Amino acid sequence: MSGMHTKFYLDKQNGKWKGVCAGIADYTGVNVLWVRLGAVMLTLMGGFPWTLIAYWITAWMADKKPIHLYTEDKAEQKFWQGVRQSPARTTRDIRSRFREIDRRLADMETFYVSNNKQLADEIESLR
Repeated sequence: MSGMHTKFYLDKQNGKWKGVCAGIADYTGVNVLWVRLGAVMLTLMGGFPWTLIAYWITAWMADKKPIHLYTEDKAEQKFWQGVRQSPARTTRDIRSRFREIDRRLADMETFYVSNNKQLADEIESLR
């Protein structure tokens, strides 16, 4: 499943021409406008035939983005962009979040099962 999310795809739904720049923007998390401007500037500043050749080869070789990967959830998009950029950092962040959740759960469990007179009185008053 994560292989599908971390692969480069052409983003034809958000693309202007073949979806290469939109795919690069989706893959890296950079605004598509900056990717397009960068491609145009690179072409005009001396990379004329090679940038177009690279564009066409990428458009020919890359797969179209599957429809189920289009999501409106910005948090999920940011998560998968982070995975693509730095998988180790993303894993470390997730472990940290789980440690924090585990710590909070342990605190709640300790509070609940401890000999807490006030809590016992509140529970008895509800009966």
